[in-house]
Amino acid sequence: MNRMTRNLIVPRRQDGVSLIEALIAAVLLAIGLLGTIGLQARAYSALSDAGMRAEATIAADKLIGVMSTDPSHLGDYALEEDEEPGERLATWYAETRSHIPGAEITVSVDEGTSPDPSEVVVSIAWQRKAGELANRHEVRAFISGAM
Repeated sequence: MNRMTRNLIVPRRQDGVSLIEALIAAVLLAIGLLGTIGLQARAYSALSDAGMRAEATIAADKLIGVMSTDPSHLGDYALEEDEEPGERLATWYAETRSHIPGAEITVSVDEGTSPDPSEVVVSIAWQRKAGELANRHEVRAFISGAM
C-alpha cells in the first residue's frame, strides 16, 4: 500500500454517530419541553390560588369595614361553620360565596368591655380542586365601640 491509499481508507467505526447524536438531542429537547409544561401548570395553579386569596382579603376587609360602622351590633355578625348567616351578614355572605365558590366562612366576635376593643376574626377557606388541602385566609381586627 502506498501512502495515498492508506489515507483514503476510512474506519467504519464512526458510522451512525450522527444519528445517535440527533436522537440524544431530541430526547433532551423533549425532557426540556416537558419541564416547561410542568412549570407552566404550576404557575397557573399559583396564580389561581393568589386570585382566591386576594378575593378573600377583599371580602374580609369589606366585612370589617361594615362592622366598624355598626359597633353596637357586632354580635349579630358572628357566624359559625356550616351555619346560616344572619340578616346583617346575608348579603355579604352571598356575595363572598359568589366570588369564592364553595367557601367556608366563619366570623368570630369577642366583644370587649369598655374601653377594650372587640376582636373580630374573619376566616374564609376554599378548596381549589377535590383532593387537595383547603386554603384558609384569616383576617383579625380590633373594633372599638366608641365612635
